[in-house]
Amino acid sequence: MSLRGQRATESRAERVLAMLARYRPLAGVYDELVGADGEPREHWKPVLAALADLGPRELDRRFGTADQYLRDSGVFYRVYDDPNGAERTWPLSHVPLVIDPGEWRALTEGLMERAGLLELVLKDLFGEASLVHDGLLPAAAFAGSPDFLRPMVGVEPRGGSHLLYYAVDVGRGPDGRWWVLGDRAQAPSGAGYALENRLAMARALPEIYRTLPVERLAGFFQDMRSQFSGLAATTDSRVAVLTPGPLNETYFEHAFLARYLGFLLTEGADLTVRDDTLYLRTVSGLKKLEMVWRRLDADFADPLELNPRSHLGVAGLAHAVRSGTVTLANALGSGVIESRSLLAFLPTIARARLGRDLAIPHIATWWCGQPLERGAVIADLESFVIAPAFAPALPGVLDDGPVLASDLDPEQRIRLAGEMRLRGSDFVAQEVVKLSTTPVWVDGYLEPRPFILRLFLARAGDGWTVMPGGFCRIGDRIDARAVTMQRDGSSADVCVLGEGEIAQTTLLPTPDRVAVRRATASLPSRAADNLYWLARYMERAEATLRLVRVLGDQVGAGESTTTGAVKGIVDLLKVWNAVPDDAVIADPLAVIAMVVNGRTAGSILSLARSALGCASVIRDRFSPDAWKTITDLVSLAERDSRRTETGTLDAVEAGLRLSAAFSGLAQENMNQLIGWRFLEIGRRIERALATCRFTRRFAAEKGGTSGLDVLLGLADSQITYRRRYVMIAARAPVLDLVILDPNNPRSVAFQAERIIQHLKHLPDHTADGRLNKAEKLVARVIVALQTTDAEAMEDRQILAVERDLMDLSDVVSEQYFTHRDGTRALLPTAIELP
Repeated sequence: MSLRGQRATESRAERVLAMLARYRPLAGVYDELVGADGEPREHWKPVLAALADLGPRELDRRFGTADQYLRDSGVFYRVYDDPNGAERTWPLSHVPLVIDPGEWRALTEGLMERAGLLELVLKDLFGEASLVHDGLLPAAAFAGSPDFLRPMVGVEPRGGSHLLYYAVDVGRGPDGRWWVLGDRAQAPSGAGYALENRLAMARALPEIYRTLPVERLAGFFQDMRSQFSGLAATTDSRVAVLTPGPLNETYFEHAFLARYLGFLLTEGADLTVRDDTLYLRTVSGLKKLEMVWRRLDADFADPLELNPRSHLGVAGLAHAVRSGTVTLANALGSGVIESRSLLAFLPTIARARLGRDLAIPHIATWWCGQPLERGAVIADLESFVIAPAFAPALPGVLDDGPVLASDLDPEQRIRLAGEMRLRGSDFVAQEVVKLSTTPVWVDGYLEPRPFILRLFLARAGDGWTVMPGGFCRIGDRIDARAVTMQRDGSSADVCVLGEGEIAQTTLLPTPDRVAVRRATASLPSRAADNLYWLARYMERAEATLRLVRVLGDQVGAGESTTTGAVKGIVDLLKVWNAVPDDAVIADPLAVIAMVVNGRTAGSILSLARSALGCASVIRDRFSPDAWKTITDLVSLAERDSRRTETGTLDAVEAGLRLSAAFSGLAQENMNQLIGWRFLEIGRRIERALATCRFTRRFAAEKGGTSGLDVLLGLADSQITYRRRYVMIAARAPVLDLVILDPNNPRSVAFQAERIIQHLKHLPDHTADGRLNKAEKLVARVIVALQTTDAEAMEDRQILAVERDLMDLSDVVSEQYFTHRDGTRALLPTAIELP
């Protein structure tokens, strides 16, 4: 080695030591980074070297890049007990967990063995019940679980498997051995977040992910998609992801995975059961579904047979499953294997059914429904973790879930023991587990923190495939006994090192297997509905922003605040509920601030949030750029209302630019298929309505000419008007330009012509020339505009056009948005002038 190379190596070693200056592994706890000899483990050394080469300042910059990527991508989660259900920014821990290939091989083999055993248990519990008959499992150890669904007993799942997608939480003991902490089969979450963690970290630290043999995650998702798609091969529709909706704490993951895998994101209202068969409601009618990836709890899946209070599921879904016409991943009732009580009996079941002990054991568990075990646990209560047997919490006793009995005061322990004697079957006792630790980056140094690793398995033919990575949850506190993302902590990428060259896997099909097509699957009615209303909310926000910009211009020009255009603008803002009815216009700039970030239904903030709500329901159909445009508009309106005069008007201009950006993305980046047409129809209807309303307010028959310049500004038509007429504004040419001119993209005539063209591409259009109800309404508007002279145009004619357009909105909703009853209401538009 040259002298320069020797010095570089020494310098790197010094930087590694500097990063580890505050690294103090916990006594009696296995540490992932540092071995018993105090030296970094071999498979961690390349990672440490890469981090050391970058240095603390560059690492902070890189980690900030990863955080920014997650914010821009809209990655979030919700907290269970947050009364506001607020979205939380995804907490990324910036140092990946690194796993040696030999360790990973043993871990995956053990987990596949466990998945096979759990499948066997589920088949038995919902089948012949031989485990109970043979004395291997007491009936009360699972029958008390709310996830043991009696209507599903005796039902053989279509395809033969109860488990198609399974997750397991693991941790290391002090000796370095992996232990199972819990099973997840109800609707396991985390795989999508794990994929986002990988994408963020690969951007931040390409040196690690390009040079080290890190296993790719795409192969797992490719296998899972192939398995799911194979179960839907007899229909022309895709696999459906059934989500509880945008308020679910992991909704982002549902939308992200649906988009990534090419599945349909659906809610219960999108689906219906007819004649024992599950169908998707689309704008083209009902489409049969045969494969559903269920992301809501089974109890809520069917209000007819399971939970009558559920508004999330599909009435008759259990019957469709029973009829063998649809496959669910996972089968209804699979969540019963999450019951902690089963952990007490799985070792015995494994020896009896597999003929051996499980390769990866789980933490020692005693079910307190048995007198002998219950007595032993109560006698030594302080040595155990006491947990609910069948659910995450036990109301009135263990409201926050498992507790370490030694942390309770004497009175609490006495009360707990009394409850255990009274209803022992609802409790389990588990050994106290100290979790191993992994490094995190804190203020330029590495420090140890406890973690839990969630791993994911998917059915692949007759066997299983394991994601070569996982979802690593890291605690903020050094307490190694409890980690939960719902209270604190962060999440890290998991790098499984491979042996040899790593295959480059992609979810895209090979070129020789691509079937060329230009259309996508049928559009669900709910998606069409939300695209339509998203466009209307964004267009109304733009119209409102134009109003307040003109208001600012009028005030700046010295116009009176009590008469003329300024009063007309404020009155219209009140009609649109953009400001309170009792708002005083003595300070127009204060009115502008109220419009931007007020709490009324028509404020920019409310409209932007409504648009975001529509977009969140169809998040799987949105590019990151389009999503960011809407979230930026929300953020702009949410900023402190105590802006300066210049700051307020700058915010209005910024809002208009964001609105224009959204329109440009919709026009240039969105495939111009049926979904885009609903977006366009909503935008055109709302723009036409706003233009009619502006015209009746500022170009009324008896209103004089003072408002005509305002109207030209609102219709963004000043330049065109000046080029045509080189004169002061006059009513007839202004009306011709903003109402009748089919070449002006802001005119009502232009909107009507575009609407009729879009309607011709919708499923209800007939090719024989006959017009449907919606087309007749638009045709009437077009004829009325074409046969009207600008000089003779009256307010009542404009009002008639407004009413036809609002009737058109109702007809479109009734015809295509079949997933709900009634129609939404936006803000009032067609209102008679006093």
